[in-house]
Amino acid sequence: MYDIFSYGRMVSDSIRTDAYVSALRRAVTRDSIVLDLGTGLGVFAVLACQFGARRVIAVEPDNVIEIARKVAAANQCADKIQFIQGLSFDLSVAEPADVIIFDLRGVLPCFETNFPAVVDARKRLLAPRGTLIPARDMVWVALVESPELYAPYLHPWCSRPYGVDLAPARPFAINRWNKGRERPSSEFLGVPQTWMSLDYRVIEDPNVASTVAWTLTKAGTAHGILMWFDTDMGGGVGFSNYPAGPQLVYGNAFFPFAKPIELSPGEHVTVDLRATLTGKDYVWNWKTKVFAGDPLQERTEFNQSTFFGYPLSLGQVASRSENYAASLSEEGLIDRTVLELMDGKMTISQISERLRSKFPVRFSTSDEAFSRVSDLSARYSRPRDPSE
Repeated sequence: MYDIFSYGRMVSDSIRTDAYVSALRRAVTRDSIVLDLGTGLGVFAVLACQFGARRVIAVEPDNVIEIARKVAAANQCADKIQFIQGLSFDLSVAEPADVIIFDLRGVLPCFETNFPAVVDARKRLLAPRGTLIPARDMVWVALVESPELYAPYLHPWCSRPYGVDLAPARPFAINRWNKGRERPSSEFLGVPQTWMSLDYRVIEDPNVASTVAWTLTKAGTAHGILMWFDTDMGGGVGFSNYPAGPQLVYGNAFFPFAKPIELSPGEHVTVDLRATLTGKDYVWNWKTKVFAGDPLQERTEFNQSTFFGYPLSLGQVASRSENYAASLSEEGLIDRTVLELMDGKMTISQISERLRSKFPVRFSTSDEAFSRVSDLSARYSRPRDPSE
């Protein structure tokens, strides 16, 4: 979840926000119903009211929605905005929305459940011929030479800090991508390529895969690939997160190669790049091949994946096996006990006392038990509408 400063930076990014506001102004009429997915501070919801929307529904799972309510009241439009804390998957509406506005991306559009949320909202909550803002994202990839972006993948893993060999940790590091920003486009080793066009008006599959390729026209050292996106809001409105342009709040994504690759003119580089939604986030895989000679023959291959970027103990690996017979740990038993007692009748204080009596060694004080129960209540309780 974002903190308050992250929301502030998003609003303060004038290139991003100006484009959204322009598209929203164009789309809203006096009869419009507007659905704001991930409303955050409620800025777009308030602006939709000011642009004349008949009704606005603002959905937000984070507690920042309480600030959004205050923002709406401060701008004299609280009576026109229905705030709903939760996920849009659980939302039902009496009338479909004429406009759905959203910015559910991270550094890249493939972020958590962005695509499934948009597809679900488009199918269930958007009126026929309704407007999606944005309409489309175009994702770009560039082959880059950048010692600066690659430095975190070398140090401290290869420099023996204080005489300690950290080389065993490097395989985990090189399977993680980082938020980064390239400087001038002259450091691109070839022309940027389109990885994928993501049209939110028709997209169905959250998994994205494509292969990009370059034939080198100059010598250089390839350290990885850099990714960014352009967005199309419709009607000629949009913005680009192009690395050499003005810096936007999103940044760019740098995917390292396992090792820097020395390249010569005429050599051919391909990267098979795949983003697969697994659970609530994406696993990224990038397979890199370098071909050289006449005729071209493969001389280098790297297979990298964010799946290999997270260390797992042998026990954790075993517990994920399809044949593993799972049983609850004490922590699991504690959570189950609390959740079973959350029946809408017992208070948090009463559940805390029951928990402490059942696990006296684990909870030596009432405050410890209360903290555990209140955390689970905040996470799993059905949010109550202030109007109830």
